Amino acid sequence: MLGNFTFHNPTKLHFGEDSLSKLSEELKNYGKKVMLCYGGGSIKRNGIYDQVMDELKKAGCEVVEMAGVMPNPTIEKVLEGAHMARQENVDFILGVGGGSTVDYCKAVAGSAWYDGDPWEYYFKNWQPMTCRWIPVGCVLTMAGTGSEMDSCSVISSHTENRKLFYNFRNPDFSILNPRFTFTVPKYQMVAGIYDIMSHILEQYLSGTDDNTSDYIAEGLMRSLIVSSRKANVNPEDYEARSNIMWTATWALNTLIDRAKATDWMVHMLGQAVAAYTDATHGHTLAAVSGAYYRLLISKSPDAVQKFKRLAMNVWGVSAEVKTDEQVAMEGLETMEQWMRELGLAMNITDCGAKPEQIEGMADACPICQGGYYILNRDEVVQVLKDSL
Repeated sequence: MLGNFTFHNPTKLHFGEDSLSKLSEELKNYGKKVMLCYGGGSIKRNGIYDQVMDELKKAGCEVVEMAGVMPNPTIEKVLEGAHMARQENVDFILGVGGGSTVDYCKAVAGSAWYDGDPWEYYFKNWQPMTCRWIPVGCVLTMAGTGSEMDSCSVISSHTENRKLFYNFRNPDFSILNPRFTFTVPKYQMVAGIYDIMSHILEQYLSGTDDNTSDYIAEGLMRSLIVSSRKANVNPEDYEARSNIMWTATWALNTLIDRAKATDWMVHMLGQAVAAYTDATHGHTLAAVSGAYYRLLISKSPDAVQKFKRLAMNVWGVSAEVKTDEQVAMEGLETMEQWMRELGLAMNITDCGAKPEQIEGMADACPICQGGYYILNRDEVVQVLKDSL
């Protein structure tokens, strides 16, 4: 491994079927007033809400609720939550849901005691957080984003057609019960699976050195492929869902990006599509991946070598009597077969995108600097067109 780095992850994880019983113990380390954030009410229908409330009562907490956190949470919803958190002077924010809910909690936690415009200050200009932070915890119900063990928060502005991220702070603790992920519809489950794969790839597909992180990444991808196929056949396969949940956490908790340049261009492209369509995150990533990865293979010899390694070590492609480019492309085509098997969106038209939105999406798409090849704007437009 080349270069110097620091690794520190402060989030405590409780994992397994009995993990929710740890919630009341953890909450006793904070003040009594808890802001409970969740989405459209599915946690009430499936019983998770009642289980969480039992733990909150056991800890002697006073609860204020912020319901209606949407997928791709908006800055307007963040401001609503920040106002409530400050007005109620809450001691702790608990998110119950998927990555969008956890992202939302981080944004509220960092915005409640900031007196300015968090959209401009954090998400558009990446200024340092200097105000009071409200501690955050989560009870996760969907595997994919890795938000349970990282600092990232992704928030949308419909008025500006932008979907942007900012790194606040990690949750203090996260509760991961794989059975809670059974409640997620299959469309969302497979979106989460591809989000995991994309997180790993966008760290793996950078650098030419012999890096331990790449060997870990290959193992995570192989595990994900096996478990995804099992879960796609039987979404209530506990072992498969538990492996997917654990892989999601390690895909984005900064372990495998140590000493890596990283290339987040697929995420930038996917988020630009979602800024215009509000489509499900993992499906927008799947929809743009093929066109972007073909461009990398065509433009960069280093990318060819890494895609060849990916093809052989993860997708089981034989390199006999083939050029390096042929092996790389066969690996990509094998990955796309797996994506179709899962039922992922394979183009942005399926995500609701229209040709006349391409120029606006390109304007909404930042250019990442860490990959094998740095796109210009015309190439961003072409990748988006090729993804239609």
